[in-house]
Amino acid sequence: QVHLVESGGGLVQTGESLRLSCADSNRTLDIFTMGWFRQAPGKEREFVAAAVKFDEAVEYGDSVKGRFNISRLDTNYMAVLQMTSLKPEDTAVYYCAATLLEEIVRRPAGWEWWGKGTQVTVSS
Repeated sequence: QVHLVESGGGLVQTGESLRLSCADSNRTLDIFTMGWFRQAPGKEREFVAAAVKFDEAVEYGDSVKGRFNISRLDTNYMAVLQMTSLKPEDTAVYYCAATLLEEIVRRPAGWEWWGKGTQVTVSS
């Protein structure tokens, strides 16, 4: 059973940075792809970034490209999202996701496992 645990959310000011981490605490599967989505109040869940294991493929959502960086660590059981130059519109609950698919799917329905989410708030 895959159990994703996120950490690292919080409150920051515009222009600051945050680092989110996600790990499969059970280390039950050799997960192929891990990623991050976010959801702001009243909005749909939005693709942020994802990486196939060993960083063989990496993709970013258009709104975060150039500011966020995703990497796979710890023999691929962990995904880290480094967020820089944060803006108020980045405020959302950030969810870690994982799938056995060896490809990146930008819609939520394409992912099997989800973490509970961590709040990121960027003040202006």
